[in-house]
Amino acid sequence: MTIHAPSDTTSFEACLRLFERYRLAITMHPADGGSLSMVLLSRATGAAGYYVLTQARDDLFVIRSWDRYDGFSQEIRPGEPVPAPVRQLIAASMPVPHDGALLGWVTDSQVTAMLAVYCRPPEPWDTSASVPEIRVMPMAGTWELLHWPPFTASPLEDVRLWEYVEWGEIVDIGPLVIQNGGQVFWIPSPDRRSARHGYVVVMGNLPAEEFWLPAGVYTDHWTLREGIESPPAGQLLALPGAVDLADRLR
Repeated sequence: MTIHAPSDTTSFEACLRLFERYRLAITMHPADGGSLSMVLLSRATGAAGYYVLTQARDDLFVIRSWDRYDGFSQEIRPGEPVPAPVRQLIAASMPVPHDGALLGWVTDSQVTAMLAVYCRPPEPWDTSASVPEIRVMPMAGTWELLHWPPFTASPLEDVRLWEYVEWGEIVDIGPLVIQNGGQVFWIPSPDRRSARHGYVVVMGNLPAEEFWLPAGVYTDHWTLREGIESPPAGQLLALPGAVDLADRLR
Protein backbone atom coordinates (compact mmCIF):
# COMPACT_ATOMS: atom_id res chain seq x y z
CA MET A 1 0.00 0.00 0.00
CA THR A 2 1.36 3.40 -0.94
CA ILE A 3 -0.13 6.86 -0.98
CA HIS A 4 -0.67 7.70 -4.63
CA ALA A 5 0.29 11.35 -4.79
CA PRO A 6 2.34 13.59 -7.11
CA SER A 7 6.07 13.48 -6.56
CA ASP A 8 6.07 17.02 -5.22
CA THR A 9 3.45 16.24 -2.56
CA THR A 10 4.71 17.34 0.84
CA SER A 11 4.72 15.09 3.87
CA PHE A 12 2.01 17.26 5.41
CA GLU A 13 -0.21 16.77 2.35
CA ALA A 14 0.51 13.02 2.42
CA CYS A 15 -0.68 12.91 6.03
CA LEU A 16 -3.87 14.72 5.04
CA ARG A 17 -4.44 12.16 2.30
CA LEU A 18 -4.06 9.31 4.79
CA PHE A 19 -6.73 10.75 7.07
CA GLU A 20 -9.04 11.51 4.13
CA ARG A 21 -8.72 8.08 2.50
CA TYR A 22 -8.59 5.70 5.47
CA ARG A 23 -11.46 6.79 7.69
CA LEU A 24 -11.75 3.28 9.13
CA ALA A 25 -8.23 3.66 10.58
CA ILE A 26 -8.92 6.86 12.53
CA THR A 27 -9.33 7.03 16.30
CA MET A 28 -10.64 10.18 17.98
CA HIS A 29 -9.32 11.16 21.39
CA PRO A 30 -11.95 13.40 23.07
CA ALA A 31 -9.87 13.73 26.22
CA ASP A 32 -6.96 15.13 24.20
CA GLY A 33 -8.70 18.08 22.61
CA GLY A 34 -10.42 15.93 20.00
CA SER A 35 -7.18 14.97 18.26
CA LEU A 36 -7.19 12.20 15.66
CA SER A 37 -4.69 9.40 15.24
CA MET A 38 -4.02 6.26 13.26
CA VAL A 39 -1.58 3.39 13.52
CA LEU A 40 0.77 2.81 10.59
CA LEU A 41 2.62 -0.38 9.69
CA SER A 42 5.95 0.19 7.98
CA ARG A 43 7.93 -2.48 6.17
CA ALA A 44 10.70 -0.09 5.13
CA THR A 45 14.25 -1.29 5.61
CA GLY A 46 15.61 0.14 8.83
CA ALA A 47 12.21 1.47 9.88
CA ALA A 48 10.02 -1.64 9.96
CA GLY A 49 7.42 -1.69 12.69
CA TYR A 50 4.42 0.21 13.99
CA TYR A 51 4.06 3.96 14.28
CA VAL A 52 1.35 6.32 15.53
CA LEU A 53 0.44 9.32 13.36
CA THR A 54 -1.52 12.00 15.22
CA GLN A 55 -3.26 15.07 13.85
CA ALA A 56 -2.69 17.30 16.84
CA ARG A 57 -4.03 20.45 15.12
CA ASP A 58 -5.13 21.49 11.66
CA ASP A 59 -1.57 22.60 10.97
CA LEU A 60 0.35 19.90 12.85
CA PHE A 61 0.88 16.16 12.55
CA VAL A 62 3.18 14.17 14.82
CA ILE A 63 4.54 10.72 14.00
CA ARG A 64 6.20 8.59 16.66
CA SER A 65 7.18 5.00 17.25
CA TRP A 66 4.69 2.56 18.75
CA ASP A 67 7.19 2.09 21.57
CA ARG A 68 7.38 5.49 23.24
CA TYR A 69 10.64 4.55 24.89
CA ASP A 70 12.69 4.47 21.69
CA GLY A 71 12.50 8.27 21.56
CA PHE A 72 11.51 8.73 17.91
CA SER A 73 9.06 11.61 17.31
CA GLN A 74 8.79 13.98 14.36
CA GLU A 75 6.55 17.01 13.90
CA ILE A 76 5.16 17.62 10.41
CA ARG A 77 3.96 21.11 9.48
CA PRO A 78 2.87 22.74 6.22
CA GLY A 79 5.81 23.98 4.18
CA GLU A 80 8.46 22.62 6.56
CA PRO A 81 10.90 19.93 5.37
CA VAL A 82 11.22 16.59 7.15
CA PRO A 83 14.05 14.05 6.90
CA ALA A 84 13.96 11.75 3.86
CA PRO A 85 13.42 8.55 5.97
CA VAL A 86 10.33 10.15 7.54
CA ARG A 87 8.96 11.12 4.11
CA GLN A 88 9.41 7.53 2.95
CA LEU A 89 7.86 6.18 6.13
CA ILE A 90 4.70 8.25 5.66
CA ALA A 91 4.43 7.54 1.94
CA ALA A 92 4.87 3.76 2.13
CA SER A 93 3.24 2.70 5.41
CA MET A 94 -0.09 0.86 5.62
CA PRO A 95 -2.78 2.17 8.00
CA VAL A 96 -4.24 -0.31 10.48
CA PRO A 97 -8.02 -0.29 11.14
CA HIS A 98 -8.72 1.51 14.40
CA ASP A 99 -8.64 -0.24 17.75
CA GLY A 100 -11.93 -1.93 18.57
CA ALA A 101 -13.13 -2.11 14.97
CA LEU A 102 -15.28 -5.15 14.21
CA LEU A 103 -15.06 -6.13 10.55
CA GLY A 104 -16.52 -8.93 8.51
CA TRP A 105 -15.20 -11.09 5.67
CA VAL A 106 -17.93 -11.42 3.05
CA THR A 107 -18.44 -14.47 0.83
CA ASP A 108 -21.41 -14.36 -1.55
CA SER A 109 -22.98 -11.49 0.43
CA GLN A 110 -22.66 -13.44 3.71
CA VAL A 111 -20.28 -12.64 6.55
CA THR A 112 -18.42 -15.88 7.18
CA ALA A 113 -15.70 -14.56 9.48
CA MET A 114 -15.27 -11.63 11.84
CA LEU A 115 -12.10 -9.60 12.10
CA ALA A 116 -11.53 -8.10 15.55
CA VAL A 117 -8.95 -5.30 15.59
CA TYR A 118 -6.66 -4.66 18.56
CA CYS A 119 -4.27 -1.73 18.23
CA ARG A 120 -4.59 0.54 21.24
CA PRO A 121 -1.42 2.64 21.31
CA PRO A 122 0.47 2.39 24.60
CA GLU A 123 0.00 5.23 27.05
CA PRO A 124 3.03 7.21 28.27
CA TRP A 125 2.98 5.33 31.58
CA ASP A 126 2.80 1.86 30.00
CA THR A 127 5.94 -0.21 30.45
CA SER A 128 4.94 -2.48 27.57
CA ALA A 129 2.07 -2.99 25.18
CA SER A 130 0.91 -5.71 22.86
CA VAL A 131 1.56 -5.05 19.21
CA PRO A 132 -1.39 -4.44 16.88
CA GLU A 133 -3.29 -7.52 15.78
CA ILE A 134 -6.32 -8.50 13.75
CA ARG A 135 -7.85 -11.72 15.03
CA VAL A 136 -9.79 -13.69 12.42
CA MET A 137 -12.83 -15.43 13.90
CA PRO A 138 -14.70 -17.59 11.36
CA MET A 139 -18.16 -18.88 12.02
CA ALA A 140 -18.05 -22.31 13.65
CA GLY A 141 -18.87 -24.99 11.12
CA THR A 142 -17.40 -23.23 8.07
CA TRP A 143 -14.54 -24.64 6.05
CA GLU A 144 -11.27 -22.80 5.54
CA LEU A 145 -10.84 -23.02 1.77
CA LEU A 146 -14.38 -21.95 0.97
CA HIS A 147 -15.23 -19.39 3.62
CA TRP A 148 -12.10 -18.08 5.33
CA PRO A 149 -10.09 -15.06 4.19
CA PRO A 150 -6.84 -15.81 2.32
CA PHE A 151 -4.95 -13.86 5.01
CA THR A 152 -6.51 -15.72 7.97
CA ALA A 153 -3.21 -16.59 9.69
CA SER A 154 -1.67 -13.10 9.39
CA PRO A 155 -3.99 -10.31 8.18
CA LEU A 156 -1.50 -7.48 8.66
CA GLU A 157 1.03 -9.22 6.42
CA ASP A 158 -1.34 -8.95 3.43
CA VAL A 159 -0.58 -5.75 1.53
CA ARG A 160 -4.01 -6.00 -0.14
CA LEU A 161 -5.89 -5.44 3.13
CA TRP A 162 -7.38 -2.11 2.03
CA GLU A 163 -8.06 -3.41 -1.46
CA TYR A 164 -10.36 -6.01 0.12
CA VAL A 165 -12.16 -3.11 1.79
CA GLU A 166 -12.52 -1.30 -1.54
CA TRP A 167 -13.80 -4.49 -3.19
CA GLY A 168 -16.43 -4.99 -0.48
CA GLU A 169 -14.89 -8.24 0.73
CA ILE A 170 -14.08 -6.66 4.09
CA VAL A 171 -16.93 -4.64 5.61
CA ASP A 172 -17.43 -2.68 8.80
CA ILE A 173 -20.09 -4.56 10.75
CA GLY A 174 -19.94 -2.21 13.75
CA PRO A 175 -22.90 -0.06 12.62
CA LEU A 176 -25.01 -3.19 12.03
CA VAL A 177 -24.23 -4.48 15.52
CA ILE A 178 -25.06 -1.10 17.08
CA GLN A 179 -28.38 -0.97 15.24
CA ASN A 180 -29.26 -4.41 16.62
CA GLY A 181 -28.47 -4.04 20.31
CA GLY A 182 -28.94 -7.17 22.37
CA GLN A 183 -28.23 -9.45 19.40
CA VAL A 184 -24.42 -9.74 19.32
CA PHE A 185 -22.35 -10.64 22.39
CA TRP A 186 -18.68 -11.00 23.26
CA ILE A 187 -17.87 -13.83 25.66
CA PRO A 188 -14.30 -13.93 26.98
CA SER A 189 -12.52 -17.26 26.89
CA PRO A 190 -13.20 -19.20 30.12
CA ASP A 191 -9.51 -19.99 30.57
CA ARG A 192 -8.68 -16.24 30.47
CA ARG A 193 -5.60 -16.75 28.29
CA SER A 194 -5.91 -13.20 27.02
CA ALA A 195 -8.47 -10.43 26.77
CA ARG A 196 -8.25 -11.02 23.03
CA HIS A 197 -9.43 -14.65 23.24
CA GLY A 198 -13.10 -15.45 23.26
CA TYR A 199 -16.27 -15.93 21.25
CA VAL A 200 -18.80 -13.75 19.46
CA VAL A 201 -22.39 -14.99 19.58
CA VAL A 202 -24.90 -13.64 17.06
CA MET A 203 -28.44 -14.39 18.21
CA GLY A 204 -30.28 -13.96 14.91
CA ASN A 205 -29.64 -13.26 11.23
CA LEU A 206 -28.90 -9.54 10.80
CA PRO A 207 -29.42 -8.05 7.31
CA ALA A 208 -27.58 -5.01 6.00
CA GLU A 209 -27.94 -3.33 2.62
CA GLU A 210 -25.20 -5.25 0.81
CA PHE A 211 -24.49 -8.20 3.11
CA TRP A 212 -25.96 -10.13 6.01
CA LEU A 213 -24.55 -11.44 9.25
CA PRO A 214 -25.74 -14.97 10.04
CA ALA A 215 -26.67 -16.19 13.50
CA GLY A 216 -24.03 -18.41 15.02
CA VAL A 217 -20.86 -18.65 17.08
CA TYR A 218 -17.63 -17.07 15.83
CA THR A 219 -14.31 -18.03 17.32
CA ASP A 220 -10.56 -17.91 16.72
CA HIS A 221 -9.49 -19.76 13.58
CA TRP A 222 -6.72 -21.62 15.43
CA THR A 223 -9.38 -23.24 17.61
CA LEU A 224 -11.24 -24.41 14.52
CA ARG A 225 -8.04 -25.62 12.83
CA GLU A 226 -7.38 -27.82 15.84
CA GLY A 227 -10.82 -29.38 15.50
CA ILE A 228 -12.05 -28.03 18.82
CA GLU A 229 -15.81 -27.60 18.74
CA SER A 230 -17.28 -24.37 20.05
CA PRO A 231 -19.81 -24.63 22.89
CA PRO A 232 -23.41 -23.90 21.86
CA ALA A 233 -24.56 -20.29 21.97
CA GLY A 234 -26.82 -20.82 25.01
CA GLN A 235 -23.98 -22.28 27.04
CA LEU A 236 -21.64 -19.43 26.10
CA LEU A 237 -24.17 -16.75 26.99
CA ALA A 238 -24.53 -18.28 30.46
CA LEU A 239 -20.82 -17.77 31.15
CA PRO A 240 -19.70 -14.79 33.27
CA GLY A 241 -18.41 -11.75 31.44
CA ALA A 242 -20.76 -11.74 28.46
CA VAL A 243 -20.92 -8.22 26.96
CA ASP A 244 -23.40 -6.73 24.50
CA LEU A 245 -21.09 -5.61 21.69
CA ALA A 246 -23.48 -2.83 20.73
CA ASP A 247 -22.61 -1.12 24.04
CA ARG A 248 -18.88 -1.61 23.51
CA LEU A 249 -18.91 -0.27 19.95
CA ARG A 250 -20.94 2.89 20.63
